[in-house]
Amino acid sequence: TKYLIIKFNPNLNFKLLTLHLVKNTGAGFGILKGQTWLLALISLIVILAIIYYYPKLSKEKFPQIMTALFLAGAISNLIDRIFRKFVIDFLDFHFWPAFNIADSAITIGAIGLIIYFWKK
Repeated sequence: TKYLIIKFNPNLNFKLLTLHLVKNTGAGFGILKGQTWLLALISLIVILAIIYYYPKLSKEKFPQIMTALFLAGAISNLIDRIFRKFVIDFLDFHFWPAFNIADSAITIGAIGLIIYFWKK
């Protein structure tokens, strides 16, 4: 999806949702704007920690899927930070900061893992 946004740079307005390229040099909600290398380093540390602790994770499907979503989203955004110096965001609901599918995967994975471990 990020490749398609970069290649075609659409500006599609569907009233509630606009699809357009947003070059995000910060983290969620615009924090740490311009701190690309700091955010890349934090992402790398989190990714390596997940990989290190992965063998200790339950083999149940739910935590496995939630971890995979979180890890995939983090890696996707890290690749953007390293090679583009910004994260490609493109989903803009106007009442919320623009985001991408990787951000959604991170959020769903994190919330899923919190719920999973809370119940344990």
